[in-house]
Amino acid sequence: MPYISKKPIKLAAALKYIQEENQAPIIIAAGKGVTAEHIIEKAKAEGIHVHEDNQLAEILASMELGSEIPTELYQAVAHILAFVWKLDNKYNTPERDPIGN
Repeated sequence: MPYISKKPIKLAAALKYIQEENQAPIIIAAGKGVTAEHIIEKAKAEGIHVHEDNQLAEILASMELGSEIPTELYQAVAHILAFVWKLDNKYNTPERDPIGN
């Protein structure tokens, strides 16, 4: 009898945006399962905000590393970056710029 797990597979993607170099944020890491867990652990260890959005993670994790996010995702990613920027300003951490500058 085959085993079917009902536990969802963890997905993760990391983005970076350097305004002078890129038109849009780029995928710098992506993966599923253990790789996703390592990406999340590394982000948390570095004090980088981890946002949970399964649909967005699924799309981003399937993209090629180094590629820019598609225009269809600009609004979703912009909301996350704005939220991170507000958090950083609230907790006085100006050294971390959410867009990577």
